[in-house]
Amino acid sequence: MLKRAFNKYIDNFRGFSREIWILTLITFINRAGTMVLPFLSKYLKEDLHFSYSQVGWIMVSFGCGSILGSWLGGKLSDKIGFYKIMIFSLLTSGFAFFGLQFITSFEGLIIAMFLIMTVADMFRPAMFVSLGAYAKPENRTRALTLVRLAINLGFAAGPALGGLLIMSVGYKGLFWVDGASCILAILIFWIKVKEKKKSKYTDKEHPGEVLTHSVFKDTPFWIFLTGTLITGILFFQLFTTIPLYHKEQFNLSEFQTGLLLTLNGVLVFFMEMPIVSYIEKHKINKLKVITYGCLAMAISIYLLLVNNWAGILIIMMIFMTFAEMFAFPFSNSFAMSRAPKGHEGRYMAIFTMSYSLAHILSAKTGMEIISLFSYQTNWFFMGTLGVIGVLLFIWTKKLVAKEPPRNL
Repeated sequence: MLKRAFNKYIDNFRGFSREIWILTLITFINRAGTMVLPFLSKYLKEDLHFSYSQVGWIMVSFGCGSILGSWLGGKLSDKIGFYKIMIFSLLTSGFAFFGLQFITSFEGLIIAMFLIMTVADMFRPAMFVSLGAYAKPENRTRALTLVRLAINLGFAAGPALGGLLIMSVGYKGLFWVDGASCILAILIFWIKVKEKKKSKYTDKEHPGEVLTHSVFKDTPFWIFLTGTLITGILFFQLFTTIPLYHKEQFNLSEFQTGLLLTLNGVLVFFMEMPIVSYIEKHKINKLKVITYGCLAMAISIYLLLVNNWAGILIIMMIFMTFAEMFAFPFSNSFAMSRAPKGHEGRYMAIFTMSYSLAHILSAKTGMEIISLFSYQTNWFFMGTLGVIGVLLFIWTKKLVAKEPPRNL
């Protein structure tokens, strides 16, 4: 019985090309090393002693850089190819993270975070386009899920290791590990994966499908993006306000916060691929699944209104994890499916920019609400925002149902 269950789980991972597995490996190395992000707000608040408002502004510059980087990465992927963008982005940002630890002034960090994130987030749309080039069309959602699995497995290892690193050598160690992991990951990619010159995504002479309409006139896509923005705002509370709340409300250590984030990563590792395979196999409507994901995310934030029992943090994390597994892989897939062939970079740039904007709004809005009112007010506001997101996804589903059939 156990062997059959194990074999069924392993079957979900069959049929991927060598390049997809290497992309997955470098994503894992990069994400396991990304220890700065979950602790950035704590580093700024507790180590550099900035105010909530200053922390919010630095996170805004982080998000602005992310928006510009996502746009540049998508545009340049369509123009000069995803391969060059991926190598430039990770190699440069790796060295930049080494230098970031030496900048401690408020103004300096505003500029530095903007520049680093501009370069670092050029990687994301380029990586999404690379999945389109290296994965078979029928495997694309599963390939996206495999890479997300690597991201989450990396996040499972990263925060717990990061928490231990802070407690042993301090925050500075995070910057060295983060930079080194970026450089190691892209060197493996450079050596093991050759640039794909002739895929239907990079061959400009035979793009396959002509762009007949502007992305800016794709109304369902923009309503969907607004919902995606909301899921991003809620999810990024995990890396901005929630670690501070753990400490201030429940007096959790960095290691305990890291363990809660590790729970998220472990659940995703074991459950996301089977869930995605089941949904794909039974052809369940992707927008319906995304809607349920947004609803679970709203519930997870509302659960934080219970502030006198630490066990609620585990229940909240379980809800947030299922929300993430329902919402994110299918959001990626839906965005890619809207793009005419040869123009994936443009669509995926705008899609990833929605998460970058979410990072800005999540940090600044959350910090300001906490500063002016309380954590409780923030959780109520964010949960209600999630309900609005649910309504937007229902609206998108109705609009898409009226369109001529697409492969959604």
